[in-house]
This record gives sequence, structure tokens and C-alpha cells, in this order.
Amino acid sequence: MFIHVVERGDTLWTIANRFGVNAAQISSINELPNPNKLVPGQSLVIPTPDRQHIVRPGETLWQIARQYGVTVNTIVQANQMSDPSIIYPGTPLIIPPRIHEVQPGETLWQIARRYGTTTRSIINENRIQNPDLIYPGTRLIIPFPNPAIDVNGYLINMGNEGAQIIRQRGEYLTYSSPFAYIIQADGGLTSINDNPMILASYNQQVVPMMSITNFTYRDPGSQLASTILASPELQERLLTNMIRVMREKGYLGLNIDFENVYPRDRERYNQFLQRAVDRLHPEGYFVSTALAPKTRPDQPGLLYEAHDYAAHGRMADFVILMTYEWGYRLGPPRAISPLDQIRRVIDFAVSVMPADKIFMGFQLYARDWLLPHVQGQEAETFDMQEAVRRAVRYGAEIQYDTTAQSPFFRYTDEQGRAHEVWFEDARSAQAKFDLVKEYGLRGISYWVLGYPFPQNWALLQDNFQIRKRV
Repeated sequence: MFIHVVERGDTLWTIANRFGVNAAQISSINELPNPNKLVPGQSLVIPTPDRQHIVRPGETLWQIARQYGVTVNTIVQANQMSDPSIIYPGTPLIIPPRIHEVQPGETLWQIARRYGTTTRSIINENRIQNPDLIYPGTRLIIPFPNPAIDVNGYLINMGNEGAQIIRQRGEYLTYSSPFAYIIQADGGLTSINDNPMILASYNQQVVPMMSITNFTYRDPGSQLASTILASPELQERLLTNMIRVMREKGYLGLNIDFENVYPRDRERYNQFLQRAVDRLHPEGYFVSTALAPKTRPDQPGLLYEAHDYAAHGRMADFVILMTYEWGYRLGPPRAISPLDQIRRVIDFAVSVMPADKIFMGFQLYARDWLLPHVQGQEAETFDMQEAVRRAVRYGAEIQYDTTAQSPFFRYTDEQGRAHEVWFEDARSAQAKFDLVKEYGLRGISYWVLGYPFPQNWALLQDNFQIRKRV
């Protein structure tokens, strides 16, 4: 796939003609709110079999060719390169796909094995209706070799609504995590309507992961966590209640999301995590945690000090880094998930824990701030599609912050008020996926499912194989 950034004068027809694809295909894969109205700076996923590679510092053509399973000469010809020995960082390269001509007697399984891919990937790439009927001479596009990752999705919509979201996105998920069971001061748990979601997860071959937390929208949960962490008896009662729920509901693992924990409770939190692992592992359950985005071990602040990256990385089966919310709803306008800040967090994380235990957090929502910003004034939160609709409605040109790797725009509403919107698009999603590949992370965790972002799912499938563990 290619990512095209709309320029002045572009129409869907001219873009489709330039890339040799159907305009309806571009409209469909991007779920364009209004195909007849594009704005400068808007990014579009172009459904071509080619892929675009941005040269990184120190890369050679040989390394790039090996990454995509093609020859150096293929890249040289596709890009009409006069001197293949000289490539510059930031240069976009066209990577043409591998083509296989079916031979008499060949099966899809044999072809997939030859190229180190899966029959499902070939079927999807070539839109094969009947996998048992492939004819000699048929030219098949062989998907690029993609790394396998785990993908988690948190959900705050419960019951049948949450189940429908899992059915819609299940093919892209390894884990689903209804958020959340709230711990109680007596070691009990609140109840949530998660049965339909767990059933939907199994039907989609998705692992249901129980999530517990100490905070609510109204209460940061610091004192509640302190009460539990100070008492081994309360912890044992809490763990017993968790195991009971997991058995009754069919959860296969646990995600612990204790936030705003007092710094004085840091070691007690570590001890609780070890106690949870010691109780749950013999029962066959995995244990994971959610961690605030730290860049150093002694980072000050209530969100950070009690989160011991090294200890969690040692004890938990995996951790989810909450790499979002720099653009806080009550703070000034800025990128919600700036890539430069995410990189700093991952740099620290991989220095104290294995990369294959780390999920990078990815937010699925946009925000609109009134200008000038007044401290404490809440930004409006909505989905990426609405962000594009607003840019179209107000004729705003979308800009792109190359440091944060995030799109934004400003507009003036009908009441004459100025606004600033930060969101995600195909470019920022691809930048995050490239970061996951660069560090060899275990996967991606979305907060939260239910916000439409069609470009993300198309690119996720184009970049990775999603592991299924059910």
C-alpha cells in the first residue's frame, strides 16, 4: 500500500488515475466521509500491491531488499535509480511485489511455504474466491514478509455493544480486554456486563483478558490501592475473587492497571504483582500490567514513581506501555501520542526489560481544543473520521508535525471561536508501526476500540501478521 498526501487541485479521480487504481477502492478503504471533497494535507491509503519504504539513516539497498524479500535490481528498476550505491535518509522508495506464476499441480499451501508466508495472506492479497481452484499460468501477488505481533484492544463499551465491536475487529486482535473490574477496599470486585464480549472473543479466536483497576473517572484510586497493598490478607482475598471470576467467565489471563499509586507503595505494588503471578501461573493464567509512560527510573510524579519497569518486566508475562495522553483532555493542545516522546519511553523500557514483552500503546481518538486554551478547559474527544469531516466542513488545511509525527489543523467555527485539532492519520499510524518493527516489540495495544479509524486497520494488516493464541 501507498500513502498519498492530498495536494491542492487533487481529486479522487486524478489520484486514482495517478496510481492506476479505482477511485471507489480508495474511497472504500479510507471510508471517506465525502469522496467529492478532499482537503490539502489529508492522507489517503492507496490500495496498490506496491509498498513505500522511507530510507532510514545507515540503511543500504541490500538491507532493504532483504527486508521485503525482493532483489536489489528489482528496487533499482522500479525507482529508476542511476546510482544504487547512494541513497539518502528520508528518500521514499517503491518496493514492487513479488509475482508467482502458478505451475501445473501447485497448491496454495506449496506456494505459501515456498515464500515463507501463509495461504490466508495469499488469498486475501489476491481476493481468491475458491482456494481449491487456482489454474496454471495464474499470476499471484505474494505478500511481503511481515513480522508477527500480538494486538490487544481495550473496550469501554460493555454488553452487546462491546461484543459487536469485537466481531467487527476480531480478525485484527490477539487479546480483548473489557475495561474494567474496579477493586474494592474489602478485596471485592465490581461487576461488569462482559459475558457477550467474552463469547464474541472466543468466536473470533481472540483471547479474553480480564482487566482490573483502582481508579474511576471521579476517584484517582490512590488511597484504595494503598489500602489493598498494605494488607496481604486483602490481597489474597482480591486474588481469590479474581480467579473465581476468571473461571466463571472464561478469561484466560489478567491485566493489572493500578494507576496513581503512592510512591511509598512502590515495593508493595511489586510484591502484589509477584503474589498475583505466584497464584495465577499455577492455574494456567498469564499476568500482564499497564505502565505509565516513563523515560527514566526516577521520573517524578504520582503517575510514574510506583511503576517499576524493571520489576514488572521481570515478573509479568508482558507489559502494556500507555504511550498516549500527552495531549491531555484538560491540558493545552498538542499531539496525543507524539512519536518522539514514545521513542523516549521505549528506549528506557528496552533498557530494563525484553522487547518481546512490550506492547506499545496506540490511541484511537482525536481531540479538539478551543483557543486560546484556558487551563482546565476540557477538549472535545471524538474519532478520526470526525476530525476529517471537520477539516472538510471548515476548509482547513491539514498540517503535519514531523517531530511528533502527528497531523493537526486549526479552524474557526460558526461562533467565531478558534479551534485546534490533533488526530492520527495514515502517516502517523505507519510511523508507529515502523517503530514497533524497529524495536522488535511484542505488539500494539489500542485504547480504546469503538472509535472508527479505517486507515489504521488497513495498514495494520498490511504491515503485520496478527498472532492468534486461541
